[in-house]
Amino acid sequence: MRRVYMDANATTPLAPEVFAVMRPWFTEQFGNASSIHFHGQRARAALERAREQVGRLLGCRAAEVIFTSGGTESDNLALTGLLKPGDHLITSAIEHHAVLHTAERLRDRGIEVTFLPVDASGTVDPADVRRALRPNTQLISVMMANNEIGTLQPVAEIGAIAQEADVYFHTDAVQAAGKVPIDVTAIGCDLLTISGHKLHGPQGTGALYIRRGTHLEPLLFGGPQERQRRAGTENLPGIVGLGHAAEMAQAFVADDCPVRLAALRDRLEQGLLARVDEIGVYCGGSPRVPNTTDLWFDHLEGEALVIALDLKGLALSGGSACMSGASESSHVLTAMGVLPERARASLRFSLDTSATDDDVDFALALVPAAVARLRELSPIYKSSARGAEAAAGSSI
Repeated sequence: MRRVYMDANATTPLAPEVFAVMRPWFTEQFGNASSIHFHGQRARAALERAREQVGRLLGCRAAEVIFTSGGTESDNLALTGLLKPGDHLITSAIEHHAVLHTAERLRDRGIEVTFLPVDASGTVDPADVRRALRPNTQLISVMMANNEIGTLQPVAEIGAIAQEADVYFHTDAVQAAGKVPIDVTAIGCDLLTISGHKLHGPQGTGALYIRRGTHLEPLLFGGPQERQRRAGTENLPGIVGLGHAAEMAQAFVADDCPVRLAALRDRLEQGLLARVDEIGVYCGGSPRVPNTTDLWFDHLEGEALVIALDLKGLALSGGSACMSGASESSHVLTAMGVLPERARASLRFSLDTSATDDDVDFALALVPAAVARLRELSPIYKSSARGAEAAAGSSI
């Protein structure tokens, strides 16, 4: 059976080129980067090369990059490393749970937190950021691109507000890296998060950009690794892989490949809108990453549609992979004012960088038929006006 993968925002496949550069560091190259002998020096050189590769992707100095186990650790470190009781944090209601749950825990520890609303397009208003500032505001954390709906936030405007107020600014760029250009200077951020497995690197790897001069308390204590920001022997194979994936991602963006990806995304959207009744696209008119579209399919459960399509060979998601199987509605869609019934009927299509026209055709052939079949079985659809009309038509 043919299988097509459209859940790249959950994870991307490890690129063969990335695995090829990682392979020697599992076996022949086994040195510890903290050792001063030959083997350690080789490891140190590979580590610093990867740091330079990530720095080029982000537009920062290599010395401003530290390696972590992924986006969650980087987000946690950015928030907990800067904030202490009595400080004030500004964030948004649609952040990844790595930020939201950390903010909630910090609030329990005496840190004031403001969760900013978003409009119906899932966008934070920079004016709301400005109005939320207080004398004790220490940090603003607003993501660059949302993992569910793909919207790009006005991070450069928020960065300017933070600089004007002399407040630290962190942005979670996990879903933006490798899809849109990133320049930490243009953004005006002090901290920025990326994750390896979202850009064809290995799972369990990530990085945090920390602007020079930013004091950050570590999460892990032990040795002096990563300039005393992240103790523990470095995951050298993973870091080497992350570095190469960052280099590939930079080339992908520089070659205008995201334009091709956006054209495929748009063809998928338009094809579904033309073939299926009572559906719509979230944030279709807003700036988005080029690979992501989130649609609602009224009168059915999104999870049932995910399962039905998977059985036919199409993999996609009902929203954040981190919340798969959760009974509650998406916190992102809820913050946008979407009713629970519609939120539960929503599906995210996130194309991989290798997506083709044939993949889109495959989805356009499968999705309408699966929607029609599930609606036939849905008592909610049968009781609706359009469902009754469809049932009457089928009996003639």
